[in-house]
This record gives sequence, C-alpha cells and structure tokens, in this order.
Amino acid sequence: MTQPPYDGYDRANGSYGSDGTPGNGDWFGGQEQAQWPPAAPATSAWPQTAAPDVTTRLAEVPPQTRPADATSPLPQAKAAPKKPGRDRYLDLLRSIALVRVVVYHLFGWAWLTVLFPSMGVMFALAGSLMARSLSRPAIGVIRGRVRRLLPPMWGFGVVVLGMLFASGWNPGKDPDNGGTWGWISLLNYIVPIGAPTYPWHIGSDGGLLDTTWPAQAAGPLWYLRAYLWFVIASPLLLWAFRKVPWATLLAPLGLTAIVGTGLVTIPGETGNAVTDFAVYGSCWVLGFAHHEGVLKKIPRYLAVSCAALVMAFGLWWATGHLGPDGWDLNDIPLAQATWSFGFVVILLQYSPSWQELPGKLAKWDKLVTLSNNRAVTIYLWHNMLIMATVPIIDLAYNLPFMENARWSGALDSTYMIWMFVLVWPLIALAIVGTGWIEDLAAKRSPRLWPDGSRKGRKKSRHS
Repeated sequence: MTQPPYDGYDRANGSYGSDGTPGNGDWFGGQEQAQWPPAAPATSAWPQTAAPDVTTRLAEVPPQTRPADATSPLPQAKAAPKKPGRDRYLDLLRSIALVRVVVYHLFGWAWLTVLFPSMGVMFALAGSLMARSLSRPAIGVIRGRVRRLLPPMWGFGVVVLGMLFASGWNPGKDPDNGGTWGWISLLNYIVPIGAPTYPWHIGSDGGLLDTTWPAQAAGPLWYLRAYLWFVIASPLLLWAFRKVPWATLLAPLGLTAIVGTGLVTIPGETGNAVTDFAVYGSCWVLGFAHHEGVLKKIPRYLAVSCAALVMAFGLWWATGHLGPDGWDLNDIPLAQATWSFGFVVILLQYSPSWQELPGKLAKWDKLVTLSNNRAVTIYLWHNMLIMATVPIIDLAYNLPFMENARWSGALDSTYMIWMFVLVWPLIALAIVGTGWIEDLAAKRSPRLWPDGSRKGRKKSRHS
C-alpha cells in the first residue's frame, strides 16, 4: 500500500517534527493527531481468483447488492478515511488568550479580565488535551507533560536568578523567606511545586529596571505551579468525572466559595495555591467534558442559558467585592471562577472544530501556529520583555531634537503605545533565542521560527 506523504508528526512522542508543522502547544492544550500507520485494511470479501471465477461469482450475486463497479474483474479499493487534523478553533482561542495576557500586563486594564478570561480558557484547553492523552498510561502522560514544562522554566530561571545574584540578592537574608528556607525555596525554580522566592524590591530607582522587576518577572510563574498540580491530579479528576460528572465539575466552584471568599482562610502560599486550584478547577474539568462529548449532549439553549446565569452571578458578586483595581476579576476569586466557567461553557458549546482558519482569519494562520508552538516561551518571558521596553524607549530622550518640549511631551503622551509596539519584536527575539528549548523538551529537532511554513521542510520516512 502506498504510504501517505509525511506530515511532520512524530507518532512515537505524540508531537510534530522539525519541519514546521503545527505542533507543540500541548502545554496550553494543543491537539493530538491520528496515529500512523493506520490499521491494515480488512480482507476483501471477494475471492482472490482469476478473472473468470470472479465474473462467475458476480453473476451469483443479486443485482441490488452488487457493487457499482461489478463489471470490473477486481474490486476497487475504498478511499482512505480523512485524517483528522488540529482543531484550529482551539488554536485560535489559545492565541487570543496569550495576546490578551500580554496586553493586560502592559496596560493593566481591569476590564480585559471580563472581556476575555484568558487563564480560564487556557486551563480548559489544557484540560481537554489531558483527557485525550489519558487514553495512554497515566504515569507516562504525566512524565511527558512535566518533561515539556521544566526545561523552558529552567532557562527562564537561569536568567532571572543570574540577574538577582548579580544585583546582590542573598536568599538566606531575604526578609520574607530568610535562612535555610530561603535557599531551599529556590528549588521551586527547578520544580514549581510551590511559589519561587524573590525580593520584592532590588536595586535603586535610578537603575536600568524598576526596583519591582523581580516580582513582575516572577508573576506569571503561579500558572506553572497550578498547571503542574492539575496535571498530577488529572488521572483522579478524570476518573471522578466519569463516575460523577456534575459533582466533579461543580466541586471546584463550591471550594472557591469557601476558600476564595474568606469563609475559610489558608495562610501563605499554600492558601494561594489552593485558591488557584479551586478558581480554575472547573475550567480544567470543562476541558474533560469537552473531550468526552458531555457538553454536546446538553441542548445548546440550556447550556448557554445556565452559563449566562452563572456569569451574571459572578458580576453581581464582583460589584460588592471590588478590589483596589476595580473590576479586575483576578482580585475577586469567586467572580473569576464563575465568570470564567460560564464563558468557557459558551466558547466550547459553539466550538466549530475548524481544520483550517476560515475566511479572513486565514491570513493569521502562521501567527496562530507560531504562538501555539511557542506558548510557553511567550508566557514565561512577556513580563520581563515589557519591562525591557522602558530603558530602550528612554534612549529616545537623548536624541538632540528631544530637547524641544513639544517632542518630549509627545513621547510622554504616547509612551505606553511605544511599549506595546516594541514588546512584540522583543517577544520575537525571545522566540528565536530561547524557544528552541521547547523543542528539546519535546524531543524534537530545534526550530527557530515554527510558524507552519512548508519552506525547507525535511522529508522523512516512517514505516
């Protein structure tokens, strides 16, 4: 049988190869593909004899049951079933979530947490992939997810810790986690089972970076901790979901109502970890429901109506518990949990399962592919790169014509816009400079710019 052309997918590792096809992304919920080679075709029902015997046999078959090409001495091979591809709708959601995260951390607009709850969406997509992967032995799946997570984090940690130590930071003398525990907590930069330690302020106000840069740089690392715990808990969560789906789906919301409202207070980073697990637990389990087809069994009007009611409750709760940043749902756990839950239900109910981006969205195909292949890199580095735009833009004040108050004032008034414009080239440099670590973690050949381009793809032979 003729083998189909190689599409770049590494069936042994469950990921794409070095040819640039969409792959990776499994850290944030990428799609897995059908396995190759396909099962051997069933043995033909027609006897494998000479042509006259076949004609004789056909004469014995009633006309209404004969194949359309019954006059042919040999049966025609059936067309191979269409191979399933990536779900580009989910890829698009992941890309939108990443862009929203960058914009939120740059401008700090609280309303973005209401417009598009990125973290809930990303946890749901990752949960859907995890449910699909758990058709294989759980230990191997967990090991694979952890393997893909840690090396990119190690690369990030080397840079951050190097900068901290160069600035004179001593974990043993840290006012929050001093002594031996300060050094032990550095292990969270290796395996994020807890919160990594860092100084809240370092350097001086006239330094290259703001004195709060360590907290800004380490801010996104909470997601890695939550993701790791969800991965470890997934075999048990999926088992519980298949036994008691509704209880498993809604239990995290109930837990959020207990630990996220102050009814029960768990101190320190343990409390933060439990709260994060509770707030986004239902979104993770919604990923299970999406993969298992449970959501599709619910009439759309009923699912959307119930989701809208849950979201309305979230907004109502938020009105009475606004934090220092107003409508920033990150400061209001129960509102975040319920709003994200309802939002994800609606997104997954209307999931069109595109194999290709339709219409005008097609022009964004390469960027969507790139962002999915480098989701870890973008998420880890974006906060550091936002801060790096400041000293770069400040160089403009040294230009001769900036002595004119008109020009300096114009730069002052458009400063945030220039930060937004500059951060994307810096993210591109991070993708080229460190993104290949994701490939090594996934046991693939390193790629500098994996946007799905067919140029330069290597052909390979799989038997």
